[in-house]
Amino acid sequence: MDSHTANRPNILFIMSDDHAAHAMSCYGSRINRTPNIDRIANEGMRLDNCFCTNSICAPSRAAILTGLYNHLNGVRTLSDRFDGRQQTLPKLLRQHGYQTAIVGKWHLGHGGESDPTGFDYWDILPGQGNYHDPVFIRDGVRRQVSGYATDIITDLSLEWLRSREPDRPFFLMCHHKAPHRPWIPDEKHAHLYEDIEIPEPETFNDDYSGRAGAAAAAKMRIDRDLTKRDLKIDPPEHLSGPALKSWKYQRYIKDYLRCIASVDDNVGRLLDYLDDEGLAGNTIVVYTSDQGFFLGDHGWYDKRFMYEESLRMPFVIRYPEEIRPGKVDRHMILNIDFAPTFLDYAGVPVPEDMQGKSFRMILRGEHPEGWRTSMYYRYWEHMSEHGVYAHYGIRTEQYKLIYYYADALGTNGSVDDPKPPEWELFDLKKDPCEMINVYNDPDYARVAEILENELHRLQEEVKDEKFEYRPQ
Repeated sequence: MDSHTANRPNILFIMSDDHAAHAMSCYGSRINRTPNIDRIANEGMRLDNCFCTNSICAPSRAAILTGLYNHLNGVRTLSDRFDGRQQTLPKLLRQHGYQTAIVGKWHLGHGGESDPTGFDYWDILPGQGNYHDPVFIRDGVRRQVSGYATDIITDLSLEWLRSREPDRPFFLMCHHKAPHRPWIPDEKHAHLYEDIEIPEPETFNDDYSGRAGAAAAAKMRIDRDLTKRDLKIDPPEHLSGPALKSWKYQRYIKDYLRCIASVDDNVGRLLDYLDDEGLAGNTIVVYTSDQGFFLGDHGWYDKRFMYEESLRMPFVIRYPEEIRPGKVDRHMILNIDFAPTFLDYAGVPVPEDMQGKSFRMILRGEHPEGWRTSMYYRYWEHMSEHGVYAHYGIRTEQYKLIYYYADALGTNGSVDDPKPPEWELFDLKKDPCEMINVYNDPDYARVAEILENELHRLQEEVKDEKFEYRPQ
């Protein structure tokens, strides 16, 4: 153990699953309030342009652990198991004297090399886990725990915090399964929002016209793709068309927000513990989610697309010793940057092969020279459960370019009927809702050319391979 670890900050990393930034009141939510999460933002900093490099659970978690893009950390899809033999953030912190723990959702495989490594303590859900009376795995042993998952995950986190060695810094990953589908609330919040109508988003009735075929093909529409398991009851027989779609939205979004209310309550419990133990001043507290989520935006639920609601991750952080309260920042931050940043705070050298960069200077209110102004994204799960086409692209401060190469693979998941890939280009300044594809607009020809060159430059920089379309 390093002799000076006691002076290093503790790190409490709280991550939920599928919690979109626009369902947090500190991000201006029109549909709910999150007072405890807001407290972290108000007492620290809110990042407005934090993005994932692949908007799906397991790949984002692997990127956070390794500081690497998914083509290098080996977790491109939900079916890829994480190889725990590789370098990870908790391993590096543990090697330098930190006590490390993870509680809650892991979702990176179990058994063999896929169980959590680098942690002094781990107590995780198998797969996605259940909301009520979930099974947990501790040191390879499964047991069922009575209660509600969000409460239990917090209980176990607090138990570990109370049992830790007080003279050594800690790194705790508290990973909630909520508000992941099928959005089952606890008893305390079961009737929240019962007597109000949640506003529908501006793009609720998107007809997907003028864009690549991927948008219309996706199977995650509020009106047709929510199941009985999602809705909990059968729709009223007299409803049809727009009225039925609105009814389904209210059923979906209210349960989703009820799950978030429980998460917010439990964030408050952790913050109270830090206050009561005198740890708040020397503890970095982060609240984030593994990716964004569609809350009826474009008529959808789920994620996967590179569109803003799915791409953007909420990220609020508090550290009184360095981060001034009430700050907002718009630098472009990626989930691969989390590990280098925490290592930087811990005084641990950042390995040269980590692709992310520490944004500690940004959190201090500074502007690092040469900080990125464009980011690379790739979604690999072509035609999986929700029928989203594989694609990659870049986002800059004003534009987004998306390349759907999946048509060349065949939209039915085979190569039987290959079609030319499709492009989408959005001017985020003029069209923040991403409704108008200007890729074939002559006025944007030069912009498209510049962005394609930047896309290929970034692919080369991150060591990914572009898709080459070769008509048969």
